[in-house]
Amino acid sequence: MWKELLENQVLITSVIGWTVAQVLKTMIDFALNKSFNVERLTGSGGMPSSHSATVCALTTSAGLCYGLGSFEFAVCFVMAMVVMYDAVGVRRETGKQAKLLNWMMEENPFKLKLNELNGEVLQETLKEYVGHTPLQVAAGAILGVGIAFLVNLQYA
Repeated sequence: MWKELLENQVLITSVIGWTVAQVLKTMIDFALNKSFNVERLTGSGGMPSSHSATVCALTTSAGLCYGLGSFEFAVCFVMAMVVMYDAVGVRRETGKQAKLLNWMMEENPFKLKLNELNGEVLQETLKEYVGHTPLQVAAGAILGVGIAFLVNLQYA
């Protein structure tokens, strides 16, 4: 079983893409903020986009392994487009709204805290880093494609 997993170039490439992007994101955050934030190792948002790195590594690896005309490449390509579109669209807007809502709750003169909304318990503050700028998505995409070509050299 493990041998099969480790021989799966497409899977390994995708995992490496995500891991490298998350480590880079953490290092960039540390350089900018002069403090280590462990949440950056697994959290979403930031530079580069680990979602984009993962799906672009996946798609490129599928193209290299099965060909650009393959079913595998087509499925990966469509999924990559949806993920990257979502990162700069819906998820980015969600982060902007979270930032505004956090500010509103902090500036509330009555200092009211919403503990429940339709029976759902809310966290103290909403996550603001959930989406990406187009540059962060592009950087993740380039990283993922590059990683796929490097891993492909190792499997060749």
